[in-house]
Amino acid sequence: MKLQRKGTRHSHRGVIGVESAIVMIAFVIVAAALAFVVLNMGFTTSQKAKTSIISSLGEASSSMQVAGKVIGEGDSSTGYLNMTAFPIKVSSGGNDINLEAKTTSVRYVSNSIDYSDIYVGTLTGEFKSLSSATAQAVSDGSSGDETFGQIDNSPTGASPGPTYTRAFIYFTQESTSNDILSQGESAVLAVAYASGDRPQALDKIKVEIITPTGSALTVERQVPTITNTIVDLG
Repeated sequence: MKLQRKGTRHSHRGVIGVESAIVMIAFVIVAAALAFVVLNMGFTTSQKAKTSIISSLGEASSSMQVAGKVIGEGDSSTGYLNMTAFPIKVSSGGNDINLEAKTTSVRYVSNSIDYSDIYVGTLTGEFKSLSSATAQAVSDGSSGDETFGQIDNSPTGASPGPTYTRAFIYFTQESTSNDILSQGESAVLAVAYASGDRPQALDKIKVEIITPTGSALTVERQVPTITNTIVDLG
C-alpha cells in the first residue's frame, strides 16, 4: 500500500491559492491600467469636442453687426437711389476684422442684379459724412489710385455717374489708421451705383459682407418712395 505523507494535500492547496491570488492581482492591475487609458482618451476626446464646438460657434456667428440706421442718398426728381450706406461695427465679444479687399468681399443683390463681389477696399482716415467719403473715393480714383480706380465718377452728380456699381468702407471712428475694424471703432459700407443699377421705390436691396472669419453679415432693405435727398431705409 502506497502511503502519502501527512500534510501534503494541504501544501498543494496553499500553493494553488497563492497562484490564484497572483493572477487576480495581475488582472486587477491590467484592468486599472486599461481603465486609466480609456478615461484619458475620453478626457482628450471631450476636450477636442469642446474646442470644436467653440470654434464652430465662432464661425456660425457673424463677426459684424449693423450699428445704426441704413440710409440712402436719393434723387427725388428721378426717384432713384444714387448710394446706400450701411453702418457696421464688430459684434460684442468679436475679434478684429481685416477689411482688405483681398480678404473681404461684398455681394450685392437687387430685384434684377446679382453681383458676386463689388468691394474695392477701405478709405484712409476718418469721415463724418457719406458725401465727404464719396468725394474722397472719387478723388482717389481720378488721381490714379488703384484701389478706387473703378469709382470713376461721382454717383451723386450729373450723368453718367460711375461706370460700375462698387462698394467701399470708410471709418467714422477709428483708433488706428489701417484696414482693421476693431472693438470701439465704427465704419460704413458705402455702395455707389452705376446709372443702370440704381434702385427705385419698392425695390429690395441686399448686401452680404463676407469676411475671413465668422458668417457673412447680411442686410436687406426695401426702398421707400424717394421724396428727399437723404432716405431712411431703417
